[in-house]
Amino acid sequence: MEAIQTLKAWVDEARAIVFFGGAGVSTESGLKDFRSVDGLYREKFDYPPEEILSHSFFLRDPAYFYRFYREKMLALDAEPNAAHRTLARWEREGKLLAVVTQNIDGLHQKAGSRRVYELHGSVYRNHCMQCGKAFGPEYVRDHTPLPVCDACGGLVKPDVVLYEEALDDGCIRGAVEAIARADLLIVGGTSLTVYPAAGLLRYYGGSRLAILNRDATPMDDRAGLVIREPIARVLDQMP
Repeated sequence: MEAIQTLKAWVDEARAIVFFGGAGVSTESGLKDFRSVDGLYREKFDYPPEEILSHSFFLRDPAYFYRFYREKMLALDAEPNAAHRTLARWEREGKLLAVVTQNIDGLHQKAGSRRVYELHGSVYRNHCMQCGKAFGPEYVRDHTPLPVCDACGGLVKPDVVLYEEALDDGCIRGAVEAIARADLLIVGGTSLTVYPAAGLLRYYGGSRLAILNRDATPMDDRAGLVIREPIARVLDQMP
């Protein structure tokens, strides 16, 4: 495939790659994405997933939130796929500046990546809303129906960005700086419809933008390469 060969050449010549990824990066690790035809948002629940994953719903009905969260979001047994492993290798080789991800699953770090900007937080960080004590994801998984703090009895909340919540300023700054420095920006597994995260791409001023996504995105016409193949399969072929 000509586009794959072009991407190989771009990767080989690059010295400052940034990867911007979404839920589609983790589907080959067994996790569901959100907006595709068989994604999470197409399933039937008592409430729309966007409502369940909102700050106001979390406060209103934390028991239902946690039932959904444990079943659909907390995939602690998932393992990195070839995409995660390739990106970690590029970082070790000094070719990759950073991973900017909308995912909360921690699979990039599990594969060995260190410079990861988690725009929407992580299931691996949790805190008591009352005293601030930190908890691991196993605590949230194992304490049902509600994970309450063993120190003060307050409700434990995942450090994930829910609807109605703002993204972390420091994370945004780091992601913007990395994207602005990139000589190759690879976008994978994201519909580029979730803002403000998708808006970060405007800080890329380079000429080599590659989009790896099975569905069309609003940025396709600005990309030098658009590849519809599975992301792990494509990155596994890269130098």
